[in-house]
Amino acid sequence: MRILHPRSLQLRLATRLGVLFLVATVLAAATFFYLSYRTADSLSTRDLFRLADELAESIEEDGSLEPVSQLAARGLLEEHTVFAIRDGDGRVITASDDEIGRIAASRPPAGPRPHFFRLDAFGAAEQVYYGFDLRQRSEIGPVSVLVAEPDDAEDELLNAMLEEIAFAGAWIIPIFVAATLLVGVFAIRSGLRPLRETAGQAAAIKPEAMSVRLATEDLPSEVLPFVDAVNRALDRLERGFALQRQFTANAAHELRTPLAIVTAALDDLEGDGKLAKLRQDVARMNRLVAQLLHVARLDSIVLDVTADVDLRECAREVVEYMAPLAVAQQRAIALSGTTSPVIIKGNRHAIGDVLRNLVENALLHTPPHTEVLVDVSHEGSVTVCDRGPGIPAEDRERIFDRFWRGQGTSGTGAGLGLAIVKEIVKIHDAEVAIFDNPRGGACFILRFRTG
Repeated sequence: MRILHPRSLQLRLATRLGVLFLVATVLAAATFFYLSYRTADSLSTRDLFRLADELAESIEEDGSLEPVSQLAARGLLEEHTVFAIRDGDGRVITASDDEIGRIAASRPPAGPRPHFFRLDAFGAAEQVYYGFDLRQRSEIGPVSVLVAEPDDAEDELLNAMLEEIAFAGAWIIPIFVAATLLVGVFAIRSGLRPLRETAGQAAAIKPEAMSVRLATEDLPSEVLPFVDAVNRALDRLERGFALQRQFTANAAHELRTPLAIVTAALDDLEGDGKLAKLRQDVARMNRLVAQLLHVARLDSIVLDVTADVDLRECAREVVEYMAPLAVAQQRAIALSGTTSPVIIKGNRHAIGDVLRNLVENALLHTPPHTEVLVDVSHEGSVTVCDRGPGIPAEDRERIFDRFWRGQGTSGTGAGLGLAIVKEIVKIHDAEVAIFDNPRGGACFILRFRTG
């Protein structure tokens, strides 16, 4: 599963995760800066309330106030903070400067709740000040305390801090996002591993292994209904294959008896060349029916391939059995190679069928007065060579397909012999290959595992 494929599920999930994480990061950053300013404003207001309390407590019984320098030394006053205190009659007791004193005197007496105000172009620097006045208790009774500070007094420090944070985040956040996406991709890939394993199981299902079903353990709940549907479809396919194989076997079996009767009747008749041609056609039908039965048996039963088989002896029996047919067709057949037993694991009758099909195919294609050679190697291989026209390279895989016959192919074959060969070779976990005969023609080589 390639993650960079445009239709890759991993790429789609990773892209959506990246977009989601980017949006979340932007929103988180915006929320952080907003709350930072809110917090700064809250802290500034809290400091002003604390200053108002301290100023009220600093008033002596005689109405005097602790010197401003001492208040600043104690950390109560900032450089630009201004204040004014009025007694219960509204007279200004003390003020940080004359201008704020005049402003305080012009305001009505403060109440128990803070009354916020704004001063535009205040002071020598003509800054914007924010503050409030509030009634407080003191040694001389209730007093009105007015405090204010520049709007940008805290903003400058806050902006400097946020600039530092933004500068650090400019390179930290992309790395963090990339690392998170990388972890997310690996997490997605790990989460999709059951799908890849299920796909591998599905790829292994073939007509000869229709009983295999996709595993449903550890699958995500979103995928489980799909896998269950596939398994039910495989159940229906298996039943269809079974019915098809049973029909083929039954049809071939039912044809054997009437063909045997027809063959016997033709053998008792004497006639001209037309009767001989009819006998050839019936012989071809007998061969086709036999091959169909063989294919049906291979599809429906499990061969025991664990017995010891002498490959040399099996090849010798096939050569002896096919020799009369070769002589009748004015062809020769010979056995060569090792004379010692070659023991392999397999099914003797099935291996004999493979060799008979290969020899029969070779006799069919080799010209008259030429030889078919069967060579047995001590390494567990058998080679059957003919002197015919050979097999084109582009057809060497397709000739093992059922009922496939190349263009211009002569003879009476039905296209099942080599399919049977391929099936039996696969059951034995062996190999079959084709190569050119140096003397002209084609060679089939079977490689078995020696026991």
